Amino acid sequence: MATVSVVHHSPHGHTRALAEHIARGVKTVPDVEVQLIEILGEQVSQGRWSDEETMELLKRSDAILFGAPTYMGSLSAVFKAFLEGAFHPFLGQEWKDKLAGGFTHSAAQNGDKLFSLQQLAVFAAQMNMQWISVGDAAGNNWTGGTVHDVNRLGSWLGVMGQTNVDEGPGAVGAHGDLVTAERYGARVAELTARWVHGRPYEIRRNTLEDFREISARSAAEAGTRI
Repeated sequence: MATVSVVHHSPHGHTRALAEHIARGVKTVPDVEVQLIEILGEQVSQGRWSDEETMELLKRSDAILFGAPTYMGSLSAVFKAFLEGAFHPFLGQEWKDKLAGGFTHSAAQNGDKLFSLQQLAVFAAQMNMQWISVGDAAGNNWTGGTVHDVNRLGSWLGVMGQTNVDEGPGAVGAHGDLVTAERYGARVAELTARWVHGRPYEIRRNTLEDFREISARSAAEAGTRI
């Protein structure tokens, strides 16, 4: 059994919602289990993060997806403390050649979320991990597009989500953000199964028409959250 861990910080629940939908996607792939691991503020003391149980879970994982909100154009301080807390696995190359990926969320449409994903990708590179991209084309970039399209924010490095400042976590941006997260979870799980078990992997190359059909289904489902 291969293991994908989704480690995240989510003070207001929005990033957690993305993490939960990523986990749903992972669960659709046979022989791959998922662990949702939340980084908490109380795990930080005098500016340093520490939690041995979390580190042990991550050490035993085959893939790790990192997620945190983007605050003031950067990852949340608590999650950055967690990344710095991985110094000992860094020294021992304990996470070398594990698969990696990332996701983030902000209130602004842009919010400089790309910088947060770049931070995560650089961290993964320093840990000698193998980064997995989103794998979907950009949505909501034509006259027939909607905010419920898959990958509606046009991110390839990792999953992006957006929610208005006056909406709670139950409203996570648009339905397409959650569908994008779920599809990403399935992609990571399939690649993890290939990486760990040598399972044959079929590359799915969607045409523009295929992708617009996927987004149309997401928009049709938007009234009832998945």
